[in-house]
Amino acid sequence: MLCWRAFSGQPRSLLLSQIATTSFPRTFAANNMSSYSIGSLKYISRDQLADYIRTKKPGVSVIDVRDSDYIGGHIMGCQNVPVHTHDFKMPELARTLADQEAVIFHCSLSQQRGPKSALNYLRERERMGMTKDGGDEKQKVYVLEGGFSKWQEAYGEDKELTEAYVKDLWE
Repeated sequence: MLCWRAFSGQPRSLLLSQIATTSFPRTFAANNMSSYSIGSLKYISRDQLADYIRTKKPGVSVIDVRDSDYIGGHIMGCQNVPVHTHDFKMPELARTLADQEAVIFHCSLSQQRGPKSALNYLRERERMGMTKDGGDEKQKVYVLEGGFSKWQEAYGEDKELTEAYVKDLWE
């Protein structure tokens, strides 16, 4: 039995069986819980991404979520959407990237900001009704394994794949 004080200040009680028979908890959960979790995320290797860029594979967008650490180089053609802007930019990002086959997120190491951004993006698409039952056959969302740190080890000096690279900042 649950007890609480109503606005009148008088104690009220409600049996748990009464709560279980109402539709509110199930409806609320069904409408507000995402089917995506950190375990839902897929990763892409730096070599796979390099192949996409070299072959100019259409429908692939790379989103770099680094803030001030964006300086010193970035993946060719990426879009910088700093993580601190996601609260108001994520709906716009979901709309503008809706026609892309693949969206790849990364930060410096892809351990926190990159995965969190990819997860927020997936959840925003779900909230906007752009996905079906926790899966989206039309668009794949990935996190770059190892982030830009690993990317620059292999491709930092490759001008076809990396722009504005400053080697001294990465040594």
